[in-house]
Amino acid sequence: MAKLKITIVQSHIYWDSPVKNISQFEAKLSDAHPTDLIILPELFNTAFSVTNEGESMSGETIQWMLSLAAKNKAVILGSLIIKENGKKYNRLICMNPDGSHQHYDKRHLFDLMNESSYFTPGKNRLIINIKGWKICPLICYDLRFPVFSRNNEDYDILVYVANWPASRIDHWDKLLVARAIENQCFVAAVNRVGCDINGVEFSGHSSLIDYNGNIIFKGDDSEHLKTFTINKVELESSRLKFPFLKDVDSFAIN
Repeated sequence: MAKLKITIVQSHIYWDSPVKNISQFEAKLSDAHPTDLIILPELFNTAFSVTNEGESMSGETIQWMLSLAAKNKAVILGSLIIKENGKKYNRLICMNPDGSHQHYDKRHLFDLMNESSYFTPGKNRLIINIKGWKICPLICYDLRFPVFSRNNEDYDILVYVANWPASRIDHWDKLLVARAIENQCFVAAVNRVGCDINGVEFSGHSSLIDYNGNIIFKGDDSEHLKTFTINKVELESSRLKFPFLKDVDSFAIN
């Protein structure tokens, strides 16, 4: 398929309240337009409560994502705390409408919020395929590390889910554009809004950016749900006219 519909869900997140958060996202998505991909923020069911015990891969939030994907006939992306084999992960789930799923564990843990004291880092990127579009989903702090997100001509869209604070939102805005340009890809990024129990403010700025760094959409600091259609023919045409990805440096990441 040449076109892909992407739905960005920018929302406040209630602290340590999975049931309340699931309920609010259910309500927000009840009036969503038909779409192929729904993107929720980082830790959408608990906010940045790193001490939360997490859920298993058969837990309530995973079951809700399964139901939501089937109901909307769309892929659902969002991260939550997963406990597995005695370890906790900030895990991004890619839930497909048929109930199958893949996941990516956040590699770059944010120690200003003590993530590495509670979570185990991931090691490998994930590339998923939706209607012929190859998508690389990453989480928040990963945005600051361009080597890890380097496009080796293996994806068309970078997706970031985040709890990125208002105090550094200018970095978010600029780095998203940089990732789009340097990887010659679309970037779809979803951040939360509101204020958490620690007084940290989040100003949203969820964004959709094209392969030339043009901002298709940048949200403000309010809650919203937006659906956009992007065209793969335009992306491929741009890459043919300026095929610089073939010249990128290769890196080995330990």
